[in-house]
Amino acid sequence: MDSISTSSPPHPAGRSTEFLHGARDTLPLLLGAAPFGLIFGALASASPLGVIGALAMSALVFAGSAQFIALSLLGSGASVLVVVFTTLVVNLRHLLYAASLQPQMARLPQRWRVLLAFWLTDETYATVHHRYTRDDGAPFKHWYTAGSGAAMYLNWLGWTALGAGLGAASPALTHLGLEFALVATFVGIVAPLLRERPGMAVALTAAAVALAGRDLPYKLGLMLAACAGVAVGVWMDGRRRPAPVGETR
Repeated sequence: MDSISTSSPPHPAGRSTEFLHGARDTLPLLLGAAPFGLIFGALASASPLGVIGALAMSALVFAGSAQFIALSLLGSGASVLVVVFTTLVVNLRHLLYAASLQPQMARLPQRWRVLLAFWLTDETYATVHHRYTRDDGAPFKHWYTAGSGAAMYLNWLGWTALGAGLGAASPALTHLGLEFALVATFVGIVAPLLRERPGMAVALTAAAVALAGRDLPYKLGLMLAACAGVAVGVWMDGRRRPAPVGETR
């Protein structure tokens, strides 16, 4: 009598495997962020922040675009209140990222949620979003998120330190046009996600407002663009939700 062979379901990846896969899948974005961190370190080390301040900001703030804006505002003599409010508005997009991941993160202990919230960046969100869309029942997806976040964090600190060290020795470093890597990185992150009308409307609205307000002082154009994009996104999301039973729109 022939034996009947049955195939067992694939064994879910363990903690270390998920962590390493998260770091591996973030590798292309690490390369895109590298010149961005290099330029920030060089600029910040030549500012009143100095080398220690540059490293401290990258270690404690860990928000590339907000760090550049804060550095620019501090250099223009803006008040602390303006700096804090501007960077807060620019980073409001992280609330949308967090809301998107909340169903998967809600079951985690608080220590995990705090750590992953701190490590949540545009690059990490783009990476883990695709991982969470795969409904494979894997129990350690948060380790995948941690791997991506840790890779981005160490990458950012490393390039900031290198930029800060080279800034004094090579002042021309800030004039090489490497900041274009930031634009290219964001385009690579955003473009694949613009598949539906709400997303495209948010991007076009924010771009139009940012372009119109590019000459405003204290980077107010960026604040207005962020607010306009969020408002359009919330409005369009509300329009496409089904109305409650018995209620007409």
